[in-house]
Amino acid sequence: MKVVAFNGSARKGGNTETLISYVFEDLEKEGIETELVNLAGLHPHGCIACYQCFANKNRRCAVTTDCINDCIAKMDEADGIILASPTYFADMSSELKALIDRSGMVSRANGDMHRRKVGAAVVACRRAGAIHVFDSINHFFTIGQMVIVGASYWNIGMGREKGEVAADAEGVATMRNLGQNMAWLLQKLHS
Repeated sequence: MKVVAFNGSARKGGNTETLISYVFEDLEKEGIETELVNLAGLHPHGCIACYQCFANKNRRCAVTTDCINDCIAKMDEADGIILASPTYFADMSSELKALIDRSGMVSRANGDMHRRKVGAAVVACRRAGAIHVFDSINHFFTIGQMVIVGASYWNIGMGREKGEVAADAEGVATMRNLGQNMAWLLQKLHS
């Protein structure tokens, strides 16, 4: 089994990536392969509403000038998908939004290709606004007929400067619970 995480932060090695690492530790303890994709520097572009994905039905976006088709292929191969973002003005990063919009359209155009995969949102924030980000990511999972895994609290960690999220004991515990619950669910679904 494999879980791929997409880090929507513009900052590599930042708090969002740190939160993902806690989830990955518990997934890996259960023998689940993990892969991290940092969208920083890849410059994904939003959907252009050309609807060619519905005409082509080839599990790819018609726009081929950025990283999105590679991301869609990784999502297609994975059993679980983590979408992670920092909180920017009470919303997700534009990089993650581009991935959601385009991979979501391709999925819908191809019979909901993410259907019954396990999905989890991970959100970093300084103080507030994270619930909106968390909800928006989960809306992507529900419209795609995915199974959302929960934790002991909303999957949020607090910190502003790089590394500060590690001091959020509740956030770290939530990520560890998320990893354990995701591993359990994946094992149940694939047994």
